[in-house]
Amino acid sequence: MNHDIISFKGNKEGIYIQINEADFKIIKEELTKKLTNTKDFFKGVKVIDIRGYNLTDIEIAILSNIIEEFDIKIDIMPKEIEKVEYEVPFSGIYEGDTKFIRNTLRSGQREEYDGNIVILGDTNPGSDIVAKGNIIVMGTLRGIAHAGSDGNKDSIVAAFKMKPTQLRIADIIARSPDNEVLNPKWPEIARVQANKVIIEPYLQKK
Repeated sequence: MNHDIISFKGNKEGIYIQINEADFKIIKEELTKKLTNTKDFFKGVKVIDIRGYNLTDIEIAILSNIIEEFDIKIDIMPKEIEKVEYEVPFSGIYEGDTKFIRNTLRSGQREEYDGNIVILGDTNPGSDIVAKGNIIVMGTLRGIAHAGSDGNKDSIVAAFKMKPTQLRIADIIARSPDNEVLNPKWPEIARVQANKVIIEPYLQKK
């Protein structure tokens, strides 16, 4: 039944290879044998896809190398790259690229990033931080902080001392109450709950 493992099919775009389930070693052997016997079939065309059997990315790369050894052009769209183009850059509080700022932000300074931002210092009134992910301040947060700027309500803002001029997560804004002097004695974390921004002490559970 080995002759049924691999078949070649074509359309106006090119040739695609149909692979049925089998041991990967046998698939490699059958592909080499098929390509050896059908060299003329591939003249002037290109392989545009490898379909059927659920191959891993590594296995597809190995098969692609075998095909290229026969001087056959391959033009397969990388599925993972195509998918990533449409993904949200940051989709939760435990993932995403992170930018570290190793100084205090002065009034008038602005930092913006597509992932998380970590400030290793303070942020003064008049400073502005915008991140599509989380914002972490390893000091006092006194300026404006906008986490989840692409609409991600799972983002958080955390600071050793939370005294922001304005704090925003996604499209939800929380401002410090008028005439109230905030002087937190412990690290705090801001997050969205019931479509409101809440600020609570960050206390690790023992």
